[in-house]
Amino acid sequence: MVIETKTLEEEARELLNSRGVSLKDIGDLVYFLQKDYIPNITLAECIASVESVLTKREVHNTILTGIQLDILAEKGELLAPLQEIVAEDEGLYGIDEILALSIVNVYGSIGFTNYGYIDKVKPGILAELNAHDGKNVHTFLDDIVGAIAAAAASRLAHSHPSKSHYIVQ
Repeated sequence: MVIETKTLEEEARELLNSRGVSLKDIGDLVYFLQKDYIPNITLAECIASVESVLTKREVHNTILTGIQLDILAEKGELLAPLQEIVAEDEGLYGIDEILALSIVNVYGSIGFTNYGYIDKVKPGILAELNAHDGKNVHTFLDDIVGAIAAAAASRLAHSHPSKSHYIVQ
């Protein structure tokens, strides 16, 4: 049985929302990534790009998988030692980033650099998700949100090549 894409998208969006992540939060990250490269970019354009990224089945699957793992870790329901690794967001555990890269892959290589940068500086909602407050586990979610933003930024860069200040005419 194959679940309809619309159903997956609705569930993925609901999971993001239930974990405190709005489209505006992700749009703000896209704006952060693209404001210096696309003159006069608007938050509305950034959110529209996020909306487009959120229509992709690969993105739905990543959101569903990652957030489920975070929830299970919050409940203490993963097997040891994975429980401790995910609950603590252990620095040497890179599977959260690897999972997020499945989103970045959707829009090409520029997404990798966007993702690496935003994962390092953790602006906006990413700082909140990465706070490790002892109550919430966002080991996968922070990387997923960063990857959605990176993919949306990459999508914008590809759809506005003439606006990039890198283009020499």
